[in-house]
Amino acid sequence: MRILGALIVIWLIIGGLAAWQRGYFGGAGTTCAEIGTVAVTIVAGPLNYMGANPQIQCELPQPSQ
Repeated sequence: MRILGALIVIWLIIGGLAAWQRGYFGGAGTTCAEIGTVAVTIVAGPLNYMGANPQIQCELPQPSQ
């Protein structure tokens, strides 16, 4: 069980490094799509280095006037 936990932590660290290298943590603007893309990139982990480039598209409803 410890090995599985360690592998998950390493997987997420590699994903965080991939998101950092792509510059996802430097922006001031945070939209639904940006947050989703960062989260999916981190979860994808090492797959990022094998060509995966996950991106999220989403639109939030606008308030009525």
